[in-house]
Amino acid sequence: MIHTTRRQKPFTEINTAPFTDIILVLMAIFMVTTPLVMQSNIQVNLPSSSTGKPMKEARQISVMATNEGMIYLDNKLISRKALKVEIAKLHQDDPALEVILYSDKMVRFKDIVGLLDIFNELNIKNLNIATKTE
Repeated sequence: MIHTTRRQKPFTEINTAPFTDIILVLMAIFMVTTPLVMQSNIQVNLPSSSTGKPMKEARQISVMATNEGMIYLDNKLISRKALKVEIAKLHQDDPALEVILYSDKMVRFKDIVGLLDIFNELNIKNLNIATKTE
């Protein structure tokens, strides 16, 4: 009896089906979680209001004042001077610009008045103060 040993060729192809499945699952996960991550992670404890109304769809920017004295423009830390310059640019581009002020309920009133002064100097007509509804 003669035994001939057959050598098998090494398997050199990569099966891409599992890789494609993993990529599709990761893409679905990122598509679902991205809007949640993009929401603001700046914590502001809004005051309550019984007459609050939901926001309407318009070109809006958000200004946040925290209890620590920090100011954010669309979730980016900014100084008062830079805030004034940025809002002036945005208001010049879009005169119907709507500014929404998110302020922690523990922020000193003089800080809020300072922000309102900036908006008044820039002739911002569409200004809303965000609250929680009861």
